Amino acid sequence: MEITYLEAIRQALWEEMDRDDQVFMLGQDIGVYGGAFKVTKGFLEKFGPERVIDTPLSESAIVGAAIGAALMGMRPVVEMQFADFISCAFDQVVNMAAKQHYRLGEPVPLVIRAPYGGGIHAGPYHSQSPEAWFFHVAGLKLVAPSTPRDAKGLLKAAIRDPNPVIYFEHKYLYRHIKGEVADGDDLVPIGKAEVKRPGSSVSVITYGAMVQQSLGAAEKLMPEGIDLEVVDLRTLQPLDMTTILASVEKTGRAMVVHEAPKTGGIGGDIAARLAEEAFHYLDAPILRVAAPHTPFPFSPVLEASYLPNADKIALKARELANF
Repeated sequence: MEITYLEAIRQALWEEMDRDDQVFMLGQDIGVYGGAFKVTKGFLEKFGPERVIDTPLSESAIVGAAIGAALMGMRPVVEMQFADFISCAFDQVVNMAAKQHYRLGEPVPLVIRAPYGGGIHAGPYHSQSPEAWFFHVAGLKLVAPSTPRDAKGLLKAAIRDPNPVIYFEHKYLYRHIKGEVADGDDLVPIGKAEVKRPGSSVSVITYGAMVQQSLGAAEKLMPEGIDLEVVDLRTLQPLDMTTILASVEKTGRAMVVHEAPKTGGIGGDIAARLAEEAFHYLDAPILRVAAPHTPFPFSPVLEASYLPNADKIALKARELANF
């Protein structure tokens, strides 16, 4: 069945709530209002106010309450209205949720849904890609699906995982893409990347909305005889270096693409690991395509200039292929 990215997230939540009465949701405006993006519309009527909890506007309190519930055997799913606001709960996420298993040996089956990314003209406080903040923190799993199938399968896997998982869902993808999603429990394993497009010229390592842009770049370069391989990370932590290295060994060229700023981004860590582990396979420098080190602009014209896109990716991939 072909559905939107948003509907895939909605289905995953509904099915997991229906399957396991230990799963519950909490967040701002998720009940009566149905969520800022209407992902949880109708959930309050189906599951009731004890499992679909409208909270005060305090991200730290929301995550703190969810950690306590997880330690007591519940499976909370927190919705950050926008991923940007997760910074208000930074201490709870990195010093509490991430470290409880290490300190106590107790599981913390918590999912934090983090709607992130640009392309919707939402300005500097509602468009950020903050995944690198948490990539550094041991004890957290990070996932970032790019298709409806992965969105549903990874969210179901995250809810069933005994560890805290930050689930980065890209806002631009909500209603802009559709894809086939199987009925039933089609879980996508956490920690496993997928080659979305096989190729032989350049390995493009990416995730989230940049997967679609990278596939667009591949189409642009086909007439020139440049054949991009697009590797969708899907999980950012733990990183699937096996799939990344296999791709780079095949093509001999690597480029990392992400929407977040290049400075301090996940791409820098991947590039460093490729330099350490794949140097003998490389026939050209490792390149990165990412946003500049500035706040996210509000102006649609500036936003278009700020964000990586298929043309920018194609330009760098052509440079790499011809090195």
